[in-house]
Amino acid sequence: MERRILLVDDEAGLRRTLSDRLRKEGYGVDTAANGLIASEMARKSDYGLIILDLNLPAKNGLEVCQDLRREGKNVAVLMLTARDAVADKITGLKLGADDYMTKPFESAELMARIEALLRRIKAADAGPEQYVFGDVCVRPRAGQVLRGGRPVRLSAQEFKLLCHFVRHPDVVFSHDELLDAVGGYQATPETRTVDVHVSWLRQKLEPDPHTPIFIVTVYGLGYRFED
Repeated sequence: MERRILLVDDEAGLRRTLSDRLRKEGYGVDTAANGLIASEMARKSDYGLIILDLNLPAKNGLEVCQDLRREGKNVAVLMLTARDAVADKITGLKLGADDYMTKPFESAELMARIEALLRRIKAADAGPEQYVFGDVCVRPRAGQVLRGGRPVRLSAQEFKLLCHFVRHPDVVFSHDELLDAVGGYQATPETRTVDVHVSWLRQKLEPDPHTPIFIVTVYGLGYRFED
């Protein structure tokens, strides 16, 4: 996994402090102070992770994240916010963020979140060349999902969750087990993180999202993938 990180925040002091810490941990770091610059940098370079502030000038973090996913970028996104509102977190997750941290935070926790995100994505690259179900083809090593031969745009977190499902067909996983499997964010009951990502996977991959046949709900237990 590429250890290059794009750090996007309009607070100069925070950018300097975090970039210094990240470099000491062995990461290559680029920085941007607003959303427009961040979007351009993300298009031109391949990053392992983007640390993205929610409240940015010129173009906010949600817009940047949404544009990345529309362009098919599966880079992991860790969003920073000064607000702890559940609605903001759910919106961020729906638009493709993989993890959320509320300011202020401890740098040690940030480092742990970064390592978890990169570790999970690296694990998603292992395994057979591809998995096929219905008209969907999943290629973990290529970071690619096709439906009917056309690319499907998934967030990094959705991609990791899908890879976990296809590698373990016919196994029932609880919410906690899925959170542990894909990792990288704080599990809070309010955000219903797993439910949000499963809902989006169904929208993108199921023939009828309202009557799923691949990612099915096992009531009272969790979810099971059937191929």
